[in-house]
Amino acid sequence: MMALTPLVYWAQRHEEIYLRVELTDAQNIDAHVHENILHFQALGHGARGQNLYEFSMEFLLPVESQVAFKSTQRQVNITVMKKQRGWWERLTKQERKPLFLAPDFDRWLDESDAEMEIREKERRNKWKASRHNEKGKCGEKFLHLLVAEVSPLRIVSAAVCVSGFINLTTGFLFTYNLVQFLGFSWIFVNMTIRLLKFGEDSVYDTFHTISGVMFFCQILAAVEVLNAAFGLVRTGVIPTLIQVLGRNFVLFIIFGCLEEMQNKPVVFFVFYLWSAIEIFRNVMRLCFRYPFYMLGCFNTEWKILTWLRYSLWMPLYPLGALAEAVAIVQSVPIFDKSSLFSIPLPKAIGTSLRFAYFLRAYLVLMFLGLFVNFRHLYKQRQKRFRTKKKAH
Repeated sequence: MMALTPLVYWAQRHEEIYLRVELTDAQNIDAHVHENILHFQALGHGARGQNLYEFSMEFLLPVESQVAFKSTQRQVNITVMKKQRGWWERLTKQERKPLFLAPDFDRWLDESDAEMEIREKERRNKWKASRHNEKGKCGEKFLHLLVAEVSPLRIVSAAVCVSGFINLTTGFLFTYNLVQFLGFSWIFVNMTIRLLKFGEDSVYDTFHTISGVMFFCQILAAVEVLNAAFGLVRTGVIPTLIQVLGRNFVLFIIFGCLEEMQNKPVVFFVFYLWSAIEIFRNVMRLCFRYPFYMLGCFNTEWKILTWLRYSLWMPLYPLGALAEAVAIVQSVPIFDKSSLFSIPLPKAIGTSLRFAYFLRAYLVLMFLGLFVNFRHLYKQRQKRFRTKKKAH
């Protein structure tokens, strides 16, 4: 069996090198350092299927010969200790980075951030030791120590350093997720309050009161496609693109361009389901979508959010697609009567290609897209809970 090269991601601290080898269900793992060269070999499922994978790399500076590694179902994590504490400008001795090597942005820290991480750990250890030594003494002295320890400067430092320190990528994802969560939450809560307060009248006035925020959120949702394309999140580009383009088509073309559609009840149901889907993490990332990823940025997981994320999409996603389909069906007669978006054909033919024809074809494609996304989400759910079951 000819050995292949796996994908390897790396990050560093002042004393350690972290490597993440993308191999699923790795077996017969051999990882060792000889003359400052790391040799790795294992049998597993990588980018090119089940095969034997191996690589070697010579480190920039000397490292310890002992190698610690741990295999999970999804990857092999390797830790190598530096012989001398310090920050490396690159990982390998050769200046040109190997093609199989890439930064591990989930663990990546700049040198200054790593220093802050060390200082924060030392501060926490010092605080714990002080609290232990002062246990049983009067409350006044304890309060004095607490105030002296937790100064405003330290609070700011802890906020920056908390749970692995927010690097640029994590900070961007956190901000984006927070903005989207607040936007869709505002839509959902506003529509619910208006429904309880004004009853049926609020259903017919949804577009004029909610569309501004919905336009903003759906335009911003295009960032999700870029996040997937550039590898900032582990999400398929095609399912994300289908979702974003499909929603924006309904919002901007069906609702935005046809005044006759803006007062129909279907607008209420589409907006309500979209906002519920985004809050409860449907369409690819499933229920409690944005709160879950805000926790994920800090390597924190709540079991209830995980279950909701991988379960509530099953009723919400088909309902959202059905509401979109109803909106398109209702718009077909309007486009049939108008010449909006119609393409004139040569006079010899004597007619034009009406946009309503495209809508009928789009309905078929939309349900094909629904099947693709549904199948993708179901595989994600099966893989997630199968992994968790094996881990226990």
